[in-house]
Amino acid sequence: MDLRIEVPKIRVLPPPEDRLRSLTQGADQAEAWAAKIRAKAEPTIEKVYSLRTRLATGAVAILAVWMFVHVTFGANGMVVYRTKKAEYTDLQKQISQLQKENDQYSEQISELKSDPKRIEKEAREQFHYARPGEVVYVSPDPAPPAQPAVNSASK
Repeated sequence: MDLRIEVPKIRVLPPPEDRLRSLTQGADQAEAWAAKIRAKAEPTIEKVYSLRTRLATGAVAILAVWMFVHVTFGANGMVVYRTKKAEYTDLQKQISQLQKENDQYSEQISELKSDPKRIEKEAREQFHYARPGEVVYVSPDPAPPAQPAVNSASK
C-alpha cells in the first residue's frame, strides 16, 4: 500500500519583461516560417487565382448538366411525369366508359323492374313466350361451313 502524497510542483513564472522578450524572439521565427510557406504556396495560389473564372464556369456547367439530367430522367423527372400523365388520361377515359356502361345497365335494370313492355319483350325474345292465339316460329341454327376434304386450296 502506497501512502505517498504527491505535492504539485510550483512553477515560477518569469517576470513580464522576460515573457515579452521570449515572445518577440519566437515571433521572428514564426514570421520566417510563414514567409517560407507563403513563398512555396505563392505559385499555386497565383495559378488557382488566374483559373478561378474557368473553375467557376466549369463548376456551374457541371451543376447545370446534373440538374438537367435529374429533372429529365430523375425519379420524378419529366419522362416519368409524362408517362404518369398519359396513364392518368387513359384511366380517366376507362372510368368514363365504365361509368356510361354502368348507367346503361342501371337503366336496363330499372326498365326490367318497372316497364311492362320491356318485360314482355324480354320474355318473348329469351323464353319464346307468345300470347294466346300467336304462333312462334324459331329458325334452326345455321350449320357450320363444311371443311374441304383436300387442303390443296390452302397451299
